[in-house]
Amino acid sequence: MGAEVISLGCRLNLSESEELRGILAQEGDLVVINSCAVTAEAVRQTRQAIRRARRDRPEARLLVTGCAAEVERAALSAMPEVDGLIPNTAKLDPRAWNVPAQRAEVRRHTRAFIAVQNGCDHACTFCVIPQGRGPSRSLSIADALRQVERHLTLGSREVVLTGVDLTSWGHDLDGSPALGALVAAILDAFPQLGRLRLSSVDGVEIDPQLLDLIASESRVMPHVHLSLQHGHDLILKRMKRRHSRAQAIELVARLRAQRPDVAFGADLIAGFPTEDEAAHAANLSIISELGLVHGHVFPYSPRPGTPAARMPQVAPPIVKARAAQLREAVAAERARWLESLIGQPLEVLAERDGTGHAPNFARVQLPPGTEAGTIVTVTPTRIVEGYLA
Repeated sequence: MGAEVISLGCRLNLSESEELRGILAQEGDLVVINSCAVTAEAVRQTRQAIRRARRDRPEARLLVTGCAAEVERAALSAMPEVDGLIPNTAKLDPRAWNVPAQRAEVRRHTRAFIAVQNGCDHACTFCVIPQGRGPSRSLSIADALRQVERHLTLGSREVVLTGVDLTSWGHDLDGSPALGALVAAILDAFPQLGRLRLSSVDGVEIDPQLLDLIASESRVMPHVHLSLQHGHDLILKRMKRRHSRAQAIELVARLRAQRPDVAFGADLIAGFPTEDEAAHAANLSIISELGLVHGHVFPYSPRPGTPAARMPQVAPPIVKARAAQLREAVAAERARWLESLIGQPLEVLAERDGTGHAPNFARVQLPPGTEAGTIVTVTPTRIVEGYLA
């Protein structure tokens, strides 16, 4: 029995967990918790996952890696369920797990997640990610191309570039190239690659070349997920974000004017310290103003040691209620958007669970027997439980 890897938190963790499953495929009775520490709630869920894993696999060796293994090292080490911690920076090195490199396996997937950037150089007042992942580090263009080639050889039809702060890619490399240069290099090197997708991006870091590629290159998927966090300027300032509400609106309008089929999503935090009713209303209204159809809503919870934890807090029941309102607003935008896609032919990349993603990241139910990894044209006629069908 291969190792079980339980992934919590961000898309980069999901990507790294897939790599870990390959590295640890032959490691027997082992459970790995790839943890998150972005909020106090994330740490609580990490501890909960550890306890649940120990109950489910009492005889297994249980190891913890990820951001919580760095930020909450002493607390997690003290948990009786935990047999050891693996440094977050070393978790993709087979040697950290005492696995010979030649025994690490590559898992085949229809979509390849490639982490081209890790860490963060910013200092958002709510965030402990720099403590968990260190400073920003970029994969070189040559290394990124090798990763893409490897996954294409294994049959991947779509490549997803991921990172903690993806749009800061290149700042630490010679010449400080911008992310647009990497995207252009991948598209030039692999004309057979039909679908390239970006994970979450910081709007103020989108360089002109990348903006042009998103707007005009058909192989770059029309799906932009913004690291927005809030829709009120004073809250953005207190978060130490580097964009304003107006800048987010201008970016979305510019891209939508050039590529009308682009779908937008965003990360949004509910109940940030000092958020009053007016600020919450601005956070709600940014959803409809930007037409956000993919939303990751996080109820704020204080992280010890962060500046935001020392600010005046919003009462937890209010935070919870505001998060629910944000989710309802995104769901309403998404429902209208899905309705607009009925009757439109969509090129859908089939996954193994009988569904797939259209270029705009709409989830589509596929006919029974559709082979995973194929791209099929589907003209949806209805919506079933949030899926086009």
